[in-house]
Amino acid sequence: MNRRRLLLVLPAAAMVAGPPVRARSPGALRIVVGFPAGAASDAVARLVASHMAGVLRRPVIVDNRPGASGRIANETVKAAAADGTTLLLTPSATMAIFPHTYAGRLRYDPLRDFAPLAHLCSFHTGLAVGRHVPASTLAEYVAWVRADPDTNGFYASAALGSTPHFVGVMLARAAGLRLTHVPYRGSAAAMRALAAGEIAALTTGVGDLRTLRELGHAQVLAVNGEQRDPTLADVPTFRETGYDLVSTSWYALFAPAGLPAPMQQTLGGAARAALADADVRRRIAEMGLQPTGHGPQRLAAILEADHERWAKIVRETGFEAER
Repeated sequence: MNRRRLLLVLPAAAMVAGPPVRARSPGALRIVVGFPAGAASDAVARLVASHMAGVLRRPVIVDNRPGASGRIANETVKAAAADGTTLLLTPSATMAIFPHTYAGRLRYDPLRDFAPLAHLCSFHTGLAVGRHVPASTLAEYVAWVRADPDTNGFYASAALGSTPHFVGVMLARAAGLRLTHVPYRGSAAAMRALAAGEIAALTTGVGDLRTLRELGHAQVLAVNGEQRDPTLADVPTFRETGYDLVSTSWYALFAPAGLPAPMQQTLGGAARAALADADVRRRIAEMGLQPTGHGPQRLAAILEADHERWAKIVRETGFEAER
């Protein structure tokens, strides 16, 4: 498998519901995503949008607004009219981690500015190294970085302050390493950098790790689940390797705060109907994600719990996002 194939494979998910668009069709429902085409969030959005369009009998388009690690999309939806024409599909990091890493500087409040509609899927994050790195286990990687952190200590993720970024932060703290984070504009770009040998290591979702390994571009060293991921059953958890790094990330659908309850029920119900479809669930699972389909009350409870949990983690690590 060569790099050319990787470049072809990674953007394939973007074709699920057509190319990214910037303008709304008349009467269309817009799902804003804070990452570029080819990212996992974009692929999930297009799959759900396609199914929602059939349920709602109206166009449902995906509007990619990449930048600022997803914050631009959140700000866009916060400012949108609460009329049922604009929704947000976002990963948990922008809602549960950013309020603490950007304390006092975030231009939205995840608990006040959005109405929860549907918890779509969850996923775990892991660490992989490129083919040029002389490490096949996490212990070997830690020793390799420790020997020359100025040269070997660089790792990539899809966004600053994201859960994958924090996996590196927490590993560095737990192992006493000096790791330097290099944020990329989306997971596809970070994956290409690892495959090309431009970066030594990458923290990203399990689905991305599996793709890299299948193409022969990476060695996956550990994942951050409570248990091993069934699609990477031979890869240990961080806990198994001696580091207590456990967390679960998710993608969910929100609306601007103030959306009338009947619209919340209609739009959230259409999204959850997508997750009840066997083909949608299969295709999401093929991405390395775990389909859920929880309703607004469950999503609100998960968000509140994760918001509180990450406040403690961020405080303990002392991390603060760059200004």
